[in-house]
Amino acid sequence: MVSEIYKTQLINSVIIIIIFIIIRALARLAIRKIGHKRGVNDARIGLICRYLTVVLFFILILVEAFVFGVEVRDISLVFSSVFAVIGIALFAIWSILSNITSGIIMFFSFPYKVGDKIQIHDKDYPIEAIIEDIRAFQLHLRLDDGNLVTYPNNLILQKAVTLIQKDAIEDFGDFH
Repeated sequence: MVSEIYKTQLINSVIIIIIFIIIRALARLAIRKIGHKRGVNDARIGLICRYLTVVLFFILILVEAFVFGVEVRDISLVFSSVFAVIGIALFAIWSILSNITSGIIMFFSFPYKVGDKIQIHDKDYPIEAIIEDIRAFQLHLRLDDGNLVTYPNNLILQKAVTLIQKDAIEDFGDFH
């Protein structure tokens, strides 16, 4: 028979999991609402929702560890070890992490959307193109001659960008 301590921990775990599911559903609903209000495509909204789920899952694991009696010093030891390994690994791939972070920032505050014609004021390689897609790592930009250019998300946030025409994709035709 399960002791009273474990019954309490299991009941608390079920309550925490239910709260997690509710918070996740409300946050996903808010993200979808923000995305549709800003005209973001569904694939991009889904990507941000997946990022949210991963973050909430790690928070859930942390809270569940406390429910089952894990001490703070034990968790801090595990996290410091994990972060040391992750830190070394991410240092080698910092630009990928930078692009993902930029993609999340762009989801909430990027003033341009798919279909807009923009000009990127880059001194080495200025670009005037239509935004075809906004992905986790890069923008897909379609030049007037039909060529596709991929532009890293972290660079688009560092450069001056001018909106030339809203919804220019309708004027240019279908790229696919």
